[in-house]
Amino acid sequence: MLRRVRGYFLRYEGEAPAATLDLERDGYALLEGVFSADEVAAMIEDFDRIYETFPRDGRAEGVRDPAEDEDFRYEMFNRSPLAQQAIAHPAILAVIEPLLGADCHVIANTCWRNPPRAENGHGGGFWHIDAGPHVPHDPDIPWDDRIPYPVFAIGTHIFLKDCPLSCGPTGVIPGSHKCGVPPPPDRYDDVSLTCNGVGVKPLVAKAGDVCFFVSDVWHRRLPASAGDTGRYFLQAHYGRRDIAQRVRTTEHVNHVSAEAAARAESERERRLIGLHSPFFYDG
Repeated sequence: MLRRVRGYFLRYEGEAPAATLDLERDGYALLEGVFSADEVAAMIEDFDRIYETFPRDGRAEGVRDPAEDEDFRYEMFNRSPLAQQAIAHPAILAVIEPLLGADCHVIANTCWRNPPRAENGHGGGFWHIDAGPHVPHDPDIPWDDRIPYPVFAIGTHIFLKDCPLSCGPTGVIPGSHKCGVPPPPDRYDDVSLTCNGVGVKPLVAKAGDVCFFVSDVWHRRLPASAGDTGRYFLQAHYGRRDIAQRVRTTEHVNHVSAEAAARAESERERRLIGLHSPFFYDG
């Protein structure tokens, strides 16, 4: 855990919620009953409005089935005051701030409304990490737990409907964020995958719960099964102040003048001045 003093990060030795310690140690945590039934109902009503008002962004055009792309709406705190309130809930900030700093910010904010579907092509249905590994190292060398593992970004799911095992909840492999490598690509769809002998933990939840996972923990959506009623949750990724926001793509939000953009002829030159192609947090 850490605190910022005069611009520098120092170790934080004070008290912290149990979920904060779970995140640092295991890479995931779950808080139950953060939002009331009335708050959840209000968010559903408002977010349904956004799905009707704003067309799909098309950020995965040519990569994702348009029908599946319809499941997502981006930059939610710009579009919904209730989303903006939800991502600032004191119970959420109390968990993440000891790991990211009290000046952390939201780097992506997407709503997921997945209907029941026999097969899901979204990449989140395979083993992946959101960013990192932030400390790559030989996986045969275990992380020294005397050194708290650094956390740079944390994903959260604010559940708007129950997500039992049949609905294909997110599964995480506890402790995998410390292993120093991403999931093996030859086992990206293997539900029995383990890391250091530890297998998957399904993050089953009820409406109003909030789950947390650090960016470099191995995770995926688990396969849905009979009785799937779909998923509905507000996702927010929080990052250290040093990490750029990805709420909108750099095509639309950047620090680049038209003249400088015109001078950047190669893709590398564009990336160098901050014009990046969309990647994970962008969509």
